[in-house]
Amino acid sequence: MTSDLLLDRARELWTELAVKPVEFSSSSGANIVVSPGSRLCPPLWTGIVVLGGARIVTVPSVQIAKLMAGVSSTLSGEELVDEDRLREVLPVLDVLGPASLFYLDRADFLPVQGGAAVEDAVCGDDELAALLARAGEDDPDESGLEDITSPAFVLRENDGVVAAAGYQAWPHSVAHLSVLVAPGHRGRGLARVVASAAVAHALDAGLLPQWRARPHPSKRVALALGFQELGSQLSVRFGDAVSPALAGETAV
Repeated sequence: MTSDLLLDRARELWTELAVKPVEFSSSSGANIVVSPGSRLCPPLWTGIVVLGGARIVTVPSVQIAKLMAGVSSTLSGEELVDEDRLREVLPVLDVLGPASLFYLDRADFLPVQGGAAVEDAVCGDDELAALLARAGEDDPDESGLEDITSPAFVLRENDGVVAAAGYQAWPHSVAHLSVLVAPGHRGRGLARVVASAAVAHALDAGLLPQWRARPHPSKRVALALGFQELGSQLSVRFGDAVSPALAGETAV
């Protein structure tokens, strides 16, 4: 699959998640749609996705649409998903991300050969729950492992799970990957081993693997498996009310 085909499939996914009709803009600025139920971001937040340099933005209100229209016409795609740059020009209260978006074609897959034996575990079993508990509060949330719909692919040491991966079925036959390694076992390549098993399972099921990464170690694992970085995603929360005067400003 060429990068163009990967890009098309990725864009189809995110335009569906926008809920309201919108297409990725190929000109300057972003295509913006008022969509309070958008799945690009938490409820009533603003969701920004940049893929292949083209952008879509979902907003919860007309006022914020006007605000984002003025800003997006002057910022590049990279700046639009740059938290620091956005805070310079917008009344941002909070952000989630940015996260890099990676996708994989079967022809580019670089599976892990040999090494430790990966096993299947039943989602929600005691060993997987123990791994989630050992990882603290933030890492399990970041990994999304609790939300997987696939089998969990795990590595065991001393009768305990030290690494696990799986994926959640998303629209448009996309498999959203999740990986978690226990503290004290990181830096040994275990994430790549379990992720390789999950990716192989997704490809065998005819799904498009998606890897959404924020920390650099996660990006390194994606690249090592053959994923291509196609864009970024950022969610932004503004105040409960954006003043009409501010929404009407277009200067940056």
